[in-house]
Amino acid sequence: MALELKQKEIEGIQILSLKGRLTVGPEATILRERLREMAEAGQVKVILDLKQVDYIDSTGLGGLVICFTTLRKAGGALKLLSLNKRNIELLLLTKLTTVFELFADEQDAVNSFFPGREISKFDILSFIESGGRER
Repeated sequence: MALELKQKEIEGIQILSLKGRLTVGPEATILRERLREMAEAGQVKVILDLKQVDYIDSTGLGGLVICFTTLRKAGGALKLLSLNKRNIELLLLTKLTTVFELFADEQDAVNSFFPGREISKFDILSFIESGGRER
């Protein structure tokens, strides 16, 4: 299944909704290319909505890290939204939760780009303590 990307903007923040699998092959390449194009266009504050991404492999994880680095070098940031249980566990296992900011709510993710706004980050400790049950 090809990776589908839909882009919208809220308060100057780009939200890229992904649908499908983030795996080796054209899927990971499509995402990297889109984020590179966005960075070149000055769209460097990005949220990836992963609600409809059911699987991420090691190449997909590498692609996320490359996108993070690309945006950071351009003076921006990449934040992750609405990960499923499996993908959260994958980020925990690879310790990428120390790199990416995770959010369960879109408005909290948008607010995280504005100092002084109240936000609620994804609570990893509660996720682990609950045995990874969906909230």
